Amino acid sequence: MTIATHIATFLEKSSWIRKMFEEGARLKAIHGAENVFDFSLGNPYMQPPERFKQQLKKIAESDEIGAHAYMPNPGYPFVRKSVAEYLSKEYETDISENEILMTCGAAGGLNVILKTILDPGDEVITPAPYFVEYGFYADNHGGKLKTVQTHADFTLDLDAIEKAITEKTKAVLINSPNNPTGQVYSKDRIDALGGLLSQKSRELKRTIYLVSDEPYRKIVYDGITVPSIFSAYDNSLVTTSYSKDLSIPGERIGFIAINPTAQYKPDLINGMALSNRILGFVNAPALMQRLVGSLQGESVDISYYAKKRELLCNGLKDCGYDFVKPPGTFYLFPRSPIEDDVKFVQALQEELVLAVPGSGFGGPGHIRLAFCVDDQTITHAMPGFEKAIKRFK
Repeated sequence: MTIATHIATFLEKSSWIRKMFEEGARLKAIHGAENVFDFSLGNPYMQPPERFKQQLKKIAESDEIGAHAYMPNPGYPFVRKSVAEYLSKEYETDISENEILMTCGAAGGLNVILKTILDPGDEVITPAPYFVEYGFYADNHGGKLKTVQTHADFTLDLDAIEKAITEKTKAVLINSPNNPTGQVYSKDRIDALGGLLSQKSRELKRTIYLVSDEPYRKIVYDGITVPSIFSAYDNSLVTTSYSKDLSIPGERIGFIAINPTAQYKPDLINGMALSNRILGFVNAPALMQRLVGSLQGESVDISYYAKKRELLCNGLKDCGYDFVKPPGTFYLFPRSPIEDDVKFVQALQEELVLAVPGSGFGGPGHIRLAFCVDDQTITHAMPGFEKAIKRFK
């Protein structure tokens, strides 16, 4: 074995999206990219807002001395202040720059948080379906991911979460709007979850953190808003990125926000600043920090994703698919017409439609479709979707 057995095992577990990518490349080489309809990757199709380009050019042309030098581990103070001022309005609380830490995206943020709070053997509970890499992130820092199922409509099952909490629980990790389901957890459910964690923390005499992963926070529809976890629970942290709302996933820029009312806040701030450094991130990229600091509140035009959601949902409904219409994100998580979602994904591939089995997200019996694609991909894929489902009905 040339690589660690542990990593070899992880490669097998994380193979679904990679396999879809490889299969897509093979099919595109044979049939032409325009004839293969790829819904496998959540790679934003839209270009960043025009102001992003303007600000990028302005910052890149600046002659400011030290613009590319080291900065404090949590990030530039003036950038963190800009983020804090915006969040204070959005979360309806008083956040200062000292409660913000700039990170290499939400993935970097999650690893910084888990590095800071986990001891070996600690458990992190997350509702399923869930983003598959959460298990790897917990393992990175000696922890163990423990999944609990949601209700049939993918809303939080608080009874299941309560039953999963033990003396080893250190955090509950939620992702709302959710990848892969698009579900948004309601304020009532979030408030109830906060109450549950307060109760369990007292009973176990142990701080249980609530961590919210929110890169899709601005991608919501039908007037829905994503509730803040800060008003629901003191010992809470948010991590997010600008990958989706600014359409810049390759830039790897995001932040962590610490609830101003969290216990042990100085320890959290100092611990995460150190973790940011010793994990090898050191700092979030200087250029991108300056850029997002000047773009608070900006986003791509979400109405474009809303139109694509309608196009895909209407088309699949006509074909006979069963699904929960997603309140947020750019994902749809339909039921597979057969229990074996892998087999159904293979049937779709034969029609040159690429999807990902729900099993890869802890949601067997479903498929994930990313509709951050051009309209032609959606409309031209419909005959393939229809042929595939008719095989099993």
